Amino acid sequence: MKNLLTDIAGVRVGHADDATLASGVTAVIFDTPAVAAIDIRGGGPGIREGAVLDLANTVEQIHGIALSGGSAFGLEAGGGVQAWLAEQGRGFAVGGALIPIVPGAICFDLLNGGDKGWGRFPPYRDLGYAAAVAAGEDFALGSAGAGLGATTAPYKGGIGSASAATRSGVKVAALAVVNAVGSVTVGDGPWFWAAPFESGGELGGRGWPPQFTPEMLAMRIKGGAAATAVENTTLAVVATDAALTKPQAQRLAMIAQTGFARAIYPVHAPLDGDVVFAAATGEKPIDPLAGLTELGMVAANVVARAIARGVYEATALPFPGALPAWKDRFG
Repeated sequence: MKNLLTDIAGVRVGHADDATLASGVTAVIFDTPAVAAIDIRGGGPGIREGAVLDLANTVEQIHGIALSGGSAFGLEAGGGVQAWLAEQGRGFAVGGALIPIVPGAICFDLLNGGDKGWGRFPPYRDLGYAAAVAAGEDFALGSAGAGLGATTAPYKGGIGSASAATRSGVKVAALAVVNAVGSVTVGDGPWFWAAPFESGGELGGRGWPPQFTPEMLAMRIKGGAAATAVENTTLAVVATDAALTKPQAQRLAMIAQTGFARAIYPVHAPLDGDVVFAAATGEKPIDPLAGLTELGMVAANVVARAIARGVYEATALPFPGALPAWKDRFG
C-alpha cells in the first residue's frame, strides 16, 4: 500500500490551493456512493451537510467530501465539488433529478499571512471544483490543499495520510487536515505524540523522549490565552473497504476519533472544531462486534499517524513571522 487514503479502492483525493491566498481545498471523491457518518468532538466545528449524516435521517450514502480552509467562507467548497459530480451524472436520485451529496468541514486559516482580500465572492467554490477535477490516486502531503494554510502549536500544520489493514485483510485509511490549537509534538523536541504508532519511518523515526518532564506536559496552545474556537480544527476522513451500515460507520468514526487524543495535546478543546467523517465502500463483510472493534482500533492508530504526518511533511509559509515547519528545526 502507498500509505494514503487512496489505498481504499474507489477513493480518490485532489487538492487545489492558492499560494498568495495561503489557503485551499481538498476533495475526497468516491467512485461509487459510500455509506458515511460523522463524529464531532471539538467545541467550534464548521460543517456542511452534517445533518444528512445523522442516523435518524434518510440519506445513507455520499458521493464526496469537501475539506477547506477559509473558515465559514470555505463551506462553499462543497458546492464546487458538488458541481463537478453533477457534471459526471452522479447523485442521489429524487424522481428525475440527481443531487450529489457532499458533506464537508472547514478550518480557520484567515490570519496566516496570506492575502484574503478576495472581493465580493470568496474563491472556495472554484477551488472545490478544481480539487474535484484533480482527484486521483496520488496526492501531496504537508502544505497542500486544505492544509496549505494550516498551523499548530508550535509548528506548521498540513495534510497527512496513512493506511493499514486488519489481520483479516480489511483495509482502513485516513486523511487529516491538521490545524489544531494544541501541539502534535512533545515539548520543544522532535518527538511526536503519535510515535508509538509510527510505521516505516514515516515520522522520522525519533520515537519518544527518554523521559517526560513537567515542561513537556505543560499546555502549549496556538494563540495562548487569545485563542478562539474558530481558529483551530483538525479534520479527518477515515475510509474502509468494509461493508458497514450507517450506525456502524458512526461507531467507526467515534472509535477512530481516539487517534486525535494519541496525536494532539491538548485535544477536543472548546478552542477546536475536531471532526471525523467515516466512509465505507462495502467490499468486504465484517463481524459486527469483534471485527468492527478491531477495525476501529486500527483506524484510531491510522488517524494518529495521519495527523503526525501532516506536521512532519509540512513546509513553512513564505510570510514574515510564519511558523516554522518541523523539518526546518529537525531536518
